[in-house]
Amino acid sequence: MDVAALRASLGGPTPPPGLGPALQALWRDAKGDWDGAHRLAQVDESAAGCWVHAYLHRKEGDAGNAAYWCRRAGKPLCRGPLEAEWEAIAAALLGVAS
Repeated sequence: MDVAALRASLGGPTPPPGLGPALQALWRDAKGDWDGAHRLAQVDESAAGCWVHAYLHRKEGDAGNAAYWCRRAGKPLCRGPLEAEWEAIAAALLGVAS
C-alpha cells in the first residue's frame, strides 16, 4: 500500500486490513476522528505511535505535548504544514518514498 491507496481507503467505513495502530490512527485522523486517532496513538508505545501522537497534539495546538512525543519518537518537531506532516508520516510508516 502507498499513501494514495491509504487516502483512497478513506471512503470506506473502516481502515484497510493489516494496518498497525499508528497507521490506523492516521487513517482515523484523516476521516475527522481526532479522538479515535488519539486513543489509538495513546496505546501504541512504539516509535511510530509516538510520532503519530506528536502529530495529533501539534494538530490540536499543543506544541509542548507535541514536542514531548517527538522526543519519545526520536523525531524532530515538524514546523511545516500539517497535511505535509501527515503524508510524510504515512509514507514512512508504509515504507514508501514521500
